[in-house]
Amino acid sequence: MKVILLQNVENIGKKFEVKEVAAGYARNYLFANNFAKPATPEALEWLQVQKDILEKKAEEGLKTVQGMATGLDDLEVVMLLKVGEEGQLFESVNSQKVIEKLKELGYEVKKNQVELEEPIKELGEFPVKITFDHNLEATVRLIITEEPSEKA
Repeated sequence: MKVILLQNVENIGKKFEVKEVAAGYARNYLFANNFAKPATPEALEWLQVQKDILEKKAEEGLKTVQGMATGLDDLEVVMLLKVGEEGQLFESVNSQKVIEKLKELGYEVKKNQVELEEPIKELGEFPVKITFDHNLEATVRLIITEEPSEKA
């Protein structure tokens, strides 16, 4: 019996694939648990529409990610931090602080996308790699400088 899988089923196939399975298995397990539905001509038309929708969403997602990666690539991000008398930072810069700064600049980046080997604990210029879906990357130049002091 031909069925359309409505979700991934181990040892059978992936979501939206058309598979040939035993009729009893389809009725008693796949249909009963809403894992699949019969591959009727109407259902096959529905499947094509679903695949087209997924393809459009994937294309839109790729365009969005490409736009963000292009905007972030070679972007200079300046962070002003308090510095002690010997030039040490009062706080280290971790990936969360980089994300917050990018959010201020209008870029939505997730924590697992920022590749920072270890927190930055000194003044200077540092490359920060940001990885996106679809194997896209951008490198942001993070510039850490001293916050101007307010001496009266």
